[in-house]
Amino acid sequence: MAGFAEGVPCWVDAQLSDVEAGKRFYGELFGWTFDAPGADPEYGPFARAYSEGRAVAALAPKRDGRMPTVWNVYFATPDAYALCRRIRDEGGQVVSEPVPVGPLGTVALAADPEGAVFGLWQGGTHPGFEKRGEPDSFCWTEVYSRDKGVVDPFYESVFGYGGTDLADAGEDFRTWSPAGTAPGPETAIGGRSLVAGQFPAEMPAHFLVYFNVTDCDAVADAAVRLGGRLRAEPFDIPYGRMAAIVDDQGAGFAVLQDPVT
Repeated sequence: MAGFAEGVPCWVDAQLSDVEAGKRFYGELFGWTFDAPGADPEYGPFARAYSEGRAVAALAPKRDGRMPTVWNVYFATPDAYALCRRIRDEGGQVVSEPVPVGPLGTVALAADPEGAVFGLWQGGTHPGFEKRGEPDSFCWTEVYSRDKGVVDPFYESVFGYGGTDLADAGEDFRTWSPAGTAPGPETAIGGRSLVAGQFPAEMPAHFLVYFNVTDCDAVADAAVRLGGRLRAEPFDIPYGRMAAIVDDQGAGFAVLQDPVT
């Protein structure tokens, strides 16, 4: 499978206290299947998730109980070491230095100037998603920030993104397109929203991962039945119907149903 251009989301994982419970939750919610325990020791304790036999995500045990229970998004890069230098130069932080993961690739964690954490992935034998933008797989990510005057220049300098402000989003929202593409909705791979009115004052800057679904309301109902909760009930946006969900261990994510045509 071909690799991903720099700055394109290429993988997601959930850091959980109980991976087996996570497999039950997401297995029923999205119909995901998982590797048998120990099927691929190169991945360590990760459980790779598949939709229709194609890799879509991973579930991983938290190395420290004090770590947050979260979904992480990883951005592709051909050189994780060089990208970490740019992140520091632009006012971000490197949370975890690049570490080779056998032949699979090289991983690092970073944070933007407001503290929103994201991953970097320099693909080897594992470039990233085998399925995306289809039902039950990753489709979008956005960072929730407080100061766009700091955050927008950071990402656009680090990754070379072209930005587009969306007037029809009903809020201050900016999408990002990879370097070398014409900025706009057709090429956008993620975006920036603002932590504003509906968010608690203590809400930190963070990334939100979206999964595409065929029926937003049914998935939201299923998440609650499985022990999760809704941070935002299903509602319509210009790009479909979405809901914000917290799983039964506290990891937040969103689901998005394509517009009805």
